[in-house]
Amino acid sequence: MAADAFQHGSFQHTLRAPASFAGVGVHTGAYTRVTVRPAPTDTGIVFVRTDITGRDNSVPATGEAVCKTQLGTVIGNAAGVTVSTIEHLMAALVMLGIDNAAVELDGPEMPIMDGSAEPFVQILDRAGKRAQGAARRFIEILDTVEVVDGDKRAALKPSIRFEMAFEIRFPTAVIGRQAVDLPMDEGAFRRELANCRTFGFLHEVEALRAMGLARGGSMDNVVVIEGDRILNPEGLRRPDEFVRHKALDAIGDLYVLGAPILGRFEGELAGHAINNQLVRALLARPDAWRVRTFVDELAEAV
Repeated sequence: MAADAFQHGSFQHTLRAPASFAGVGVHTGAYTRVTVRPAPTDTGIVFVRTDITGRDNSVPATGEAVCKTQLGTVIGNAAGVTVSTIEHLMAALVMLGIDNAAVELDGPEMPIMDGSAEPFVQILDRAGKRAQGAARRFIEILDTVEVVDGDKRAALKPSIRFEMAFEIRFPTAVIGRQAVDLPMDEGAFRRELANCRTFGFLHEVEALRAMGLARGGSMDNVVVIEGDRILNPEGLRRPDEFVRHKALDAIGDLYVLGAPILGRFEGELAGHAINNQLVRALLARPDAWRVRTFVDELAEAV
């Protein structure tokens, strides 16, 4: 059977119990409290701004809902309600096999936690998950879809499993050229990507803050680079933490498609913007993918 360990069985899952946490947003600096709650089958992932009343405060995480991609993924609804920096939680949800959840938050941005997806993995582990009575849907890639923007490239290609390939190049010696190419399931995500943190350059901080960004960023939640050195006293968690974090971001950005992918992602110098361009390019090519479930195939095999 194609999806192996990535399937988490052939049925949809939600959380067994609510999971609550809080922290600051890396860009807004706002302190936000979050509760991830169980949701019915076929709900998908929906963010709910509990601090907003008098208009629609529910923002489903879909490809069309992505409204901004500068240094993070922002989703919004027709009422103008937005939720920022969703990608790390989204990566944890899809790779831990959570299909349906309501993410309630009382602020504009998801907490950055330590800059990786590991805190979200631990929070979801404590809540646990339970199977639901509907088939889990996968997006099976049937034909290559590619987006190129200058030297940046992102593509989805057919594969019998989910694979994540990424390459970055930066002039600083602490990064240089880094690449990963990994078959990706829950175990691989936990081992290879979940604890890899976001990163930034000290010389960019002033300009970002002038734009209203990076107000909550610190060495507690960002790997900070100055010239050819890492400023964080603890150093890196892995020598190639930078490219692994980019791969983590891409997994979260792809989950706005609403289902896990059976296919190979390739990213070269890619970021949130081109990841979402790829999502929209795939949605515009219904011949290039199909929704696949495994419940019927299992029944036929018995």
